[in-house]
Parts: sequence; structure tokens; C-alpha cells
Amino acid sequence: MIERIVLFKLKDEYCNDAARAEFAERTRADLSALQDVRGVTVGVPADEASEQSWDISIVARFDSMDDMQNYMVDPAHRSYVDNYATPRIQVRKAWNFRVVA
Repeated sequence: MIERIVLFKLKDEYCNDAARAEFAERTRADLSALQDVRGVTVGVPADEASEQSWDISIVARFDSMDDMQNYMVDPAHRSYVDNYATPRIQVRKAWNFRVVA
């Protein structure tokens, strides 16, 4: 299993509890619906130190790196990224990890 971990720092106008909650709900709904995604977890900062650096965390799970690569170019994923997420994001960091048993 592959986990893609993405952290977002939102633009100032989206750095509030209501905007984070809306972003989290939209992210969970849009990404969970994609064919190659096995699961999505969306988080918001749990403490002040985390909130100073990041506003949203996403963990998307895939069966393989091929599935993750398909997800990256999926038109529905591109629409979410290009039309919804990117206009709200100041900084994005992403990493892929293989889950070990």
C-alpha cells in the first residue's frame, strides 16, 4: 500500500476554522470518489504549533505507485487541484510512502 501525504498552508483568507472545515469536507468528498483511491483522511491542526505551519493534512491511500500515478493525472483529481485547491493554497508539500507491515 502507498500513502501520499500532502500538507497545505492556506492563503490568509482561508486560515479560519470554517474555511478549514469546508476545505476538509470538499477534499474528502472529491478525493474519496476517485477510482484508484482506497481511502482518504483529512486533518486540521490539533495544536497551535501545528497551526502556525500547516492548515490541512491529507493522507490518500493507494494499492500501488501505478495507482497513485493514475490518480495524479485523473481528470477529476486535476479539476479538484486546479479549480478548487490551488486558488486557496499558499504552500503545498507532498510525499509518498510505502506502508510496511
